[in-house]
Amino acid sequence: MEGLGPVAWPPEPIRTERLVLREPETRDRGTFIELLASPEVHTYLGGPRPRDELERETPEVPERWPGSFVVDLDGTMIGQILLRRATGHRRPAAAGKADLGYLFLPRAWGFGYAAEACAAALGWLADALPGEPVVLTTQTANVGSMRLAAKLGFTEVERFEAWGTEQWLGMRSPITPSEGRQVP
Repeated sequence: MEGLGPVAWPPEPIRTERLVLREPETRDRGTFIELLASPEVHTYLGGPRPRDELERETPEVPERWPGSFVVDLDGTMIGQILLRRATGHRRPAAAGKADLGYLFLPRAWGFGYAAEACAAALGWLADALPGEPVVLTTQTANVGSMRLAAKLGFTEVERFEAWGTEQWLGMRSPITPSEGRQVP
């Protein structure tokens, strides 16, 4: 995965009804470690990383690169949105396209924060890179992620086997910024 290319970064914080999407800061380091060490968060992502390893390897300001947004609720990080270029993707349909990823703390699950934050990040991308299609990959067993993909307007491109389980690849058609709707 690589950066998105020619985008102005960092953008002004993106505000939704309840959340702020912003660039990572030093104060977020502990939450990044918590996200990466969480067995619940990484159930469908190959398992958690050891906390002691993360403590040693995580920089003072983690994940500071174009396309990495902290999801902030009332001044506290609850998750991360990732938008990257899928240059090394295993599936030809996804290669080179913008790829959406997200991680949220278990205590933030079930409140619609992921849908709200992802929709805001996708809106930012539509303005920053007009006409850019976006892909999303998840395990079919991850029911919550499959529901979120549908809610965000991703449609199935294919299913495939990887890492010992069935994966789902979806694509979201580009949005025209002036009209705020998806292009057929």
